[in-house]
Amino acid sequence: MATYVIGDVQGCLTPLMQLLEHIEYGPEQDTLWFAGDLINRGHESLETLRFIKSLGDKAIVVLGNHDLHLLAVSYGRGKLKRGDTLSEILTAADRDDLMHWLRHRPLFHYDPSLNTVMTHAGIPPCWDLDTAQALAKEVENTLQSDHAEHFFATMYGNIPDQWDNTLSGADRLRTVTNYLTRMRFCDEHSRLDLKSKEGINTAEKGYAPWFHYPSQVPTECHIVFGHWAALEGKTPQTNVHALDTGCVWGGSLTALRLEDRQRFSLPCPLNRKKS
Repeated sequence: MATYVIGDVQGCLTPLMQLLEHIEYGPEQDTLWFAGDLINRGHESLETLRFIKSLGDKAIVVLGNHDLHLLAVSYGRGKLKRGDTLSEILTAADRDDLMHWLRHRPLFHYDPSLNTVMTHAGIPPCWDLDTAQALAKEVENTLQSDHAEHFFATMYGNIPDQWDNTLSGADRLRTVTNYLTRMRFCDEHSRLDLKSKEGINTAEKGYAPWFHYPSQVPTECHIVFGHWAALEGKTPQTNVHALDTGCVWGGSLTALRLEDRQRFSLPCPLNRKKS
């Protein structure tokens, strides 16, 4: 039995299947974790979504920003962007089933037996595990309720850019969502810079990668995340594991085996569909 965390697939099903063959994945005994952004930019988004959904309880998925964007577009509260490869999903006969399944995925997953937490973008320095889990649950409850469409209508935006426990309504949910699915750089007070997207040494003055600052998450707890391909899977901390290695951009697709922290990567052809 093994547990593998896989970085951003982004609609690259063929490399995913090759990686599963490489790690000798056994669906009866092994479990797969997916760090979000299952779809978009790659040309097999529909097939990827169907495959991961078919894994049932043998796959644990947290939502990424691209997954939330798909949901917003599907519910008529977002617009397709240049470069999106979501049209096949939106016109699929099983679209409603796929969207229902996706809407019921969490933003936060913690396994105490493996002492590992997974979100798409990480955990900001201002939150401990209990806080992150409780705030993620607020968003998840909204996503799975009759208020989901209102959430999607107010989800986009970079403000507020700093956590404040007095935040309420759409501002509160948007801020939590941005931390868990879009965060890269922040300042010492966890104020977000959501415009910078490049490598670890490209931060604006006063900002640094979120994992640069002292964390309220115990060092013995491992954090696994995706979202930031420019890191090329590297962080200075031994308990912080970056798993988006840019498969869709011609990089590689990476899996981390949690039991022994061994990495497996396969190079990917350029999978991004030209727009």
